[in-house]
Amino acid sequence: ARGGPLESMTLADIDALINVNIRGVVIATQEALVHMADGGRIINIGSCLANRVAMPGIAVYAMTKSALNALTRGLARDLGPRGITVNLVHPGPTNSDMNPEDGEQAEAQRQMIAVGHYGQPEDIAAAVTFLASPAAGQISGTGLDVDGGLNA
Repeated sequence: ARGGPLESMTLADIDALINVNIRGVVIATQEALVHMADGGRIINIGSCLANRVAMPGIAVYAMTKSALNALTRGLARDLGPRGITVNLVHPGPTNSDMNPEDGEQAEAQRQMIAVGHYGQPEDIAAAVTFLASPAAGQISGTGLDVDGGLNA
């Protein structure tokens, strides 16, 4: 769920966003760390909306995605001594069930994207694959925008 205008959201709506977008990531990371070898990789998936609230009605959603910025940076510091890198991918509008490239809001979103088209799931996968690779061993505590220039 993306939420909506704060004044129309219930506490249950807000809790659902927090539970999925923050609590879920924290719990999954905590469990993964029990089994993760030194030199591992943690790659969180956020949203380009964490850094730019590009439209009305998404403040709470954006807040939950912004929290991942702080978590990623903090964990990078905490886990660096173990050689574990922690990064965050910020997808922009990406063709998915949640936000189809032919959906109701697609044209308005497309106009904000510098390259003029939605991303595809493979674009996000490529960023994650890179951050998981040995080539990204010196990259930690940062977010990678995969948003077609939406935040440019």
